[in-house]
Amino acid sequence: MRIVFIDGMGGGLVAQVISHAAGRLPADTELIGLGTNALATAAMLKAGLKRVELAPQALLDLLRAQTADIIVGPIGIVLPNAMLGEVTPRMAEAVASSRARKLLLPVSQSHFEFIGVENKSIGVLVKEAAEKIVEIASNKN
Repeated sequence: MRIVFIDGMGGGLVAQVISHAAGRLPADTELIGLGTNALATAAMLKAGLKRVELAPQALLDLLRAQTADIIVGPIGIVLPNAMLGEVTPRMAEAVASSRARKLLLPVSQSHFEFIGVENKSIGVLVKEAAEKIVEIASNKN
């Protein structure tokens, strides 16, 4: 199973998810980090990923290959021009068009409101995302 983690800005959100999930995944799980900037890329490396690349071209190439089973990141990775413009329309389209299962954390975006989504702390979102990743990777469904 291949899990792709995508983050931008400071990269702390996805780095926390990686830290909570990484040691609990099956040994054959491949973890790849794609940062929209150098800070996010460094945060994912620090969280323990062995393979981390700087997007956008790496992101586009990897997602075009349709080899990801799960994509994890903040909701902004499917919103054009989100994360202060770090997510280009092409990047958002590549993520949204991927056949991979997407686990998106509903963190606030100044120009979007999510109706019907419970407002939870980042800590709770991180733990829930990590649990879901482990569940999916362990059951392979």
